[in-house]
Amino acid sequence: MRPKAANFGHAKVHPDMTLPDIDPDKPVLIAGPTASGKSALALRIAQTQGGVIVNADASQVFGCWRLVTARPSPEEEARAPHRLYGHVPYDATYSAGHWLREVVPLLSGPERPIIVGGTGLYFSALTEGMAEIPATPADVRAEGDRLSLEELLAQLDERTAARIDLQNRARVQRAWEVLTATGRPLADWQDDTPPPALPLGNSTAIVLNSSKDWLEARIRKRFRQMLTLGALEEIDAMRDRYDPALPSCKAIGVPELMSYVTGQTTLEEAEEKAAIATRRFAKRQRTWFRARMSAWYQVQPDSDL
Repeated sequence: MRPKAANFGHAKVHPDMTLPDIDPDKPVLIAGPTASGKSALALRIAQTQGGVIVNADASQVFGCWRLVTARPSPEEEARAPHRLYGHVPYDATYSAGHWLREVVPLLSGPERPIIVGGTGLYFSALTEGMAEIPATPADVRAEGDRLSLEELLAQLDERTAARIDLQNRARVQRAWEVLTATGRPLADWQDDTPPPALPLGNSTAIVLNSSKDWLEARIRKRFRQMLTLGALEEIDAMRDRYDPALPSCKAIGVPELMSYVTGQTTLEEAEEKAAIATRRFAKRQRTWFRARMSAWYQVQPDSDL
């Protein structure tokens, strides 16, 4: 049986997209890989049904980047209220726990939240619950920063290793830090997770499953648009504060463009490396969504929204 198309009043949704009925009184969750059109869909829903758009992308929380991380433009932000975008200093520590604590009050606010982004861990923390793990001491984090990915992996327990992306250094280091600081594996903490702040059934949850070839073309097109709009100037403004160890400076495209700005590569090389990094990141996102979001409403956008 074909699901009903979404009701957006007089607004039109692209005919290739079949969306679920969207209850204007329920929170909306929109996940998807980078460049898949999540923000455009969130803005359309907000403009036709009302609501506040809430960021669920780990790179877009930092105030130093707008163009490089494809944050909504000032013009887009003026068309609907936006929250949790660009509100964190470039050198601040920010985790899924920080994000969850900021999102929870918005769930009971005056406007229905439309939570959109590509960070799967944020969505799982929201809809599945999140373990209340003590903060990592600075000396433990510093030691983790010095270790290689292989050294971190060698110390993880099997149960935790089976649950995380072993190619994602941030996730691996986080698991190592928890084990080192608390003496308990991350998997144990996860098994003691409290109830979720937003059970999945209390929302309209949509994940965009774009095809690989379609996404690849959009990734390259968007990167060129970023350059045209001034991404290099944004990178250059951060040259003296750039620290590759900071989470903000690990955003896709930042290391590659910083290499160009500092004269280490050509722009063509930087663009190609950034496209490859973005494609690999999108692949990891799609793998996560397939594994963890099978209960979400699946949408395949093969045209611009």
